[in-house]
Amino acid sequence: MGVINLINEKPFLKELTYNRCLASVPFAGRYRMIDFTLSNFIHAQVKSVAVFTKEKYRSIMDHLGSGKEWDLDRHSGGLFILPPIHPDQKIKGDLQQFYDHIEFFQRSIADTVIITPGHHVCKIDFNDIILQHRHHKADITVIYKKYDGTPALKPIYHGCTVNQAGEVVDIDLYTFPKNDHDICLETYVINKYVLIELIKKCVENDEYDFLKDMVKANLNKLKVMGYQFKGSMPFIHSIESFHAGNMAFLNREYADSFLDNEWTVFTKIKHEAPAKYSSTSTVSNSLIANGCEIEGTVENSIIFRGVKVKKGATVKNSIIMQKSEIGEGAYLDHVITDKQVMITNDRVVKGDEQPIVIKKAEML
Repeated sequence: MGVINLINEKPFLKELTYNRCLASVPFAGRYRMIDFTLSNFIHAQVKSVAVFTKEKYRSIMDHLGSGKEWDLDRHSGGLFILPPIHPDQKIKGDLQQFYDHIEFFQRSIADTVIITPGHHVCKIDFNDIILQHRHHKADITVIYKKYDGTPALKPIYHGCTVNQAGEVVDIDLYTFPKNDHDICLETYVINKYVLIELIKKCVENDEYDFLKDMVKANLNKLKVMGYQFKGSMPFIHSIESFHAGNMAFLNREYADSFLDNEWTVFTKIKHEAPAKYSSTSTVSNSLIANGCEIEGTVENSIIFRGVKVKKGATVKNSIIMQKSEIGEGAYLDHVITDKQVMITNDRVVKGDEQPIVIKKAEML
């Protein structure tokens, strides 16, 4: 079974997470960040997926619906969205919520559980990880990756030390990683019965943090193996890194490594017309989603579904999310607009290495 753990999300995307959880943030023109995780599950034939939410989950519920687009609207297994049982009480940690929904694990016929966050944009083969997990007869397998992102301003990453035998011997919580440091991706494969036993034991001892109290505290008691993920994955921990992670998809070779025909990234289907380009439009090196109307100039930008760029407007190095409208003569450079933003005629909005973010449904 698959578990998407949204309980430990951090609001480092600021305005983009005012009204939604991190996993629900739009990405790369037509996706949400959670689409990549769900698609990885589907390619691994995971037919039962639980999404553990914490707050601001209306958007994720609307996006996922019945799970049809991910083949999860089924009689056996399927998609389960599991919000807090007591939303008015402060959640002590992810193990608290796992314990509150422990029957979900107990009733499943699966013997192996994959636990992962919902905001990792990557193409990862969980089948290969499960094979290694079973080959080593591991209790827990921790997926890690060598850090290759920009410097993080806050300690949100966890270092991972793996010995020559592939065993995880230490986890350094909340670090500032440097390039080539091994970073825990907070993604795990674990035996279901070990998981249930440890959830009960930790909660009985008032311990509620999965990584700290279940994994790190048991490195000397359980067989905890490491699996190095070597594929592409943008480390997103700020508005700047989010902008860069999106812009990387303007590189055809990089985008194809995620979005090839053999490994489809599934998302919610919206039946909209193709993008429409007028005779006054000029578009270069950009991703334009369906339903858009382009009359102005778009350069090095990502334009989501249903966006209108009016005549004489210029959009450069920017991310324009769903159903926004850029008025005539407006000029945008290094800007991220959330959904349904209205930029008035002749307005100039220009950022730099730190893009300017415009909140949802704002008029500027």
